Order: sequence, then C-alpha cells, then structure tokens
Amino acid sequence: MSKVYLSAELPALATKTLIDHGFDVSIYDGEGLVSHETLLESVRDIDFLITPLSTKVDREIIDAAPKLKLIANFGAGFNNIDTAYAKEKGIPVTNTPAVSTNAVAEVTIGLMLALSHRIVEGNYKMHRDGFLGWAPLFFLGHEIAGKTLGIVGLGNIGSDVARKANALGMHVQYYKRTPLSDPEERSMKVTYRPFDELIATSDFISINAPQTDENYHQFNEAAFKAMKSTANIINVGRGPIIDEAALLKALKDGEIAGAALDVYEREPEVDDGFKILQNVILTPHVGNATVEARDAMAKIVAENVVLVDNGQSAKFIVNP
Repeated sequence: MSKVYLSAELPALATKTLIDHGFDVSIYDGEGLVSHETLLESVRDIDFLITPLSTKVDREIIDAAPKLKLIANFGAGFNNIDTAYAKEKGIPVTNTPAVSTNAVAEVTIGLMLALSHRIVEGNYKMHRDGFLGWAPLFFLGHEIAGKTLGIVGLGNIGSDVARKANALGMHVQYYKRTPLSDPEERSMKVTYRPFDELIATSDFISINAPQTDENYHQFNEAAFKAMKSTANIINVGRGPIIDEAALLKALKDGEIAGAALDVYEREPEVDDGFKILQNVILTPHVGNATVEARDAMAKIVAENVVLVDNGQSAKFIVNP
C-alpha cells in the first residue's frame, strides 16, 4: 500500500479520493504550519507528498524521502519547492494551475472596488463611531468606470481580471515580457505598455504575476515615485514583487493613494506600519480561498497521485 503524506489539511475531496483508491494517508494536524523538523520526520517512509505552497520543500526534505515518487503542490505557485533538485532525483513536481483563476480575479476586482469606494474604511467607521447622516461631501470615493487599469502579468489570472475590468467600463493596459499579438489585444480589449509607461499612466495597478528572479522588488522606490499620486496598487501575485519598505514610505508620503495586499514580502509577517493606515487593505492570502477553487485543486493533487501510482504521467508537471 502506497503512503501519502499531506503536510496540511486539505478539502475532504482529496482525502476521500486517496482513501477510495487504497492509499495509506497521513495528515499533519498540528497547530499552525508544519515545521521543517516535523516534515523531515514525516516524509521518511512516504511515496507521495502533497503540500501547500506555504510549506518549504528543500533538498533536506527531498533527501529524507528516498521512496518519494511525486511532490504535488496545492497551489498554482511552486517557488516553495526546490524543483531543480527534485528533477535531479527523478521526482516530478506538479501544481494546480488555472482552477483558481476566477477566484483570484474576483478578489482582484473586489479589492479594487473596496479601495476606490472606501468600503473597508467605511465598515471600520460604522463599527467604531457610526455617522451623523448622509451629506453631499461626506466620505467620497471614486468610480472605477472610465479609469485605467494597468495589469502586470497577463497570464490566466491577469487575462480574467482584464475581462472583468472591461465589463465594468475600465480601460485596460498590461505589461508582460512577451506582448500579445495585435489580434489578441483587440480580442481582449487590452493595450500593451512598457513597464515605465504603464505605472505612470494607470489609475489602478494590479499585480497578477508569478514570482521570478527578474521581478523581485519590481515595485521599488523609483516605481512608486513614477506612479500617479491618485493611483492605487493591488498585489495578489507574490509578495516580493513589491519592496514593502518603499511602498510604506510612498503611502505615508502621499506618493500614491492606496494599496490592497493579499500577499506579503515576508509572508506571513506583515509590517505593523501598514496596519495603522486607513488607505491600506490587508487580506490573509485568500485569493483562491473559495470552496469551488479549493475543491478543484484538491481533485488535481489527488488524481495526480493516483496517476503516478498507476505508472502514468502526472498532469501539470512544472519540472519536466
């Protein structure tokens, strides 16, 4: 009987699928995230590892699991895993792409609306102080219709954000390393802009890119100084794309209007400076935290384990 270790509790769909197929399943059920030491002990006799993107799987973990046949990452990202070393050891690593696209795109649009209409700020006010009644100039925000959205990273999620933003009457421009063709741009109603031009002309900037060596601290002090003073930035991509010290300074100095962060540079740590600012929305990495998305992710990781156990190739291998 093949052994599977889940380094975090997953939707019941995953566990049920594995048990129904005869696997010996063990699950980390401690408080918080699994520690490196606990993971090291837990993988010694397993055949399959299913792990969320919050769990670091380094060389030491891989070497501690001599029978390991697959690392199935529960998430679209996989920078938590030493994929190159896993490949050296003949271990495929998979992720769960695409299925969380709609959920993350909805959160992106939701954060944009919350910033522009000051929804979270208003909620705090009502819970704390209440208000004296409707007044013509009280608590004004901005409509997003007619505004320019700049998307950094036009993959599956960025493309869905563009579609939703177009439906809301926004002008959408984007930056990515390889621009779309003219027919693709016309079909999606988006316009390519070089990075410097995009950040200087956008009313909202949405980061929907994966983390790479090239985009570490792409949004730095110079970038924030180049943005409109009325601009808002939303990050649902990866935390280290933003230099958070530079962002905090830009917000305090009024160089930009606001920010909404769902991911963080030193996640799960959040700089206390952000917590006292009224023009900042902080969410706990919930971009794809929907029942629908997480069940779809659970289906992928469980089915990949079944495929590999049956001698077949897994789907969505990221280190071929």
